Amino acid sequence: MKRAAIYTRVSTYDQNPQTQVLDLRQMAAQRGFEIVHEYTDKISGTKAKRPGLDQMMADARHGQFDVVLVWASDRIARSVKHFLDVLDELSHLEVEYVSFRENIDTGGPLGRAIIIIVGAVAELERNLIVERVRAGMRRARLEGRHIGRTPLELDHAAIRQDRSNGRSFRQIAKDHKVSTATVQRVLRMPQDHFLGKTA
Repeated sequence: MKRAAIYTRVSTYDQNPQTQVLDLRQMAAQRGFEIVHEYTDKISGTKAKRPGLDQMMADARHGQFDVVLVWASDRIARSVKHFLDVLDELSHLEVEYVSFRENIDTGGPLGRAIIIIVGAVAELERNLIVERVRAGMRRARLEGRHIGRTPLELDHAAIRQDRSNGRSFRQIAKDHKVSTATVQRVLRMPQDHFLGKTA
């Protein structure tokens, strides 16, 4: 009987991984696997460092199970590189990878090829989302809409005058509603850079 580890992940603490767990327990029973560990993360899939996944990989290195069961491949990672790094290490450790949703099993002859294709599609989807966001930002710039934080408007002359009157960086920063680092940066600027300007 093969020893199985279950790994589940949800993106936020508002989601419950129990649905994934129930499906994977049922699959393990159907295949005659003995579940020896269950790992869960509640964190974005874009983050490579996750406590549950890290612990699972550590236990895999100690030979504590033979198979990893996941509900879907995007639960492991959304980056092809990270995804394949995990699979490469599991393969090196002779630990099989089984995905419930995609019906993928690396124990089969075509499993590895399918995994690479699925991972590539997942990253393509993510890149398309990023590109749509960038296109929206470019369009906003072309239309003259401001993106990001509103630039600070500083009265450079007043800041220098306050400093020459003996006021501390902290007092000046408080009066002008900026950080002390901003005050110091203004004071380091050449005088001709701000002369006649208030921003």
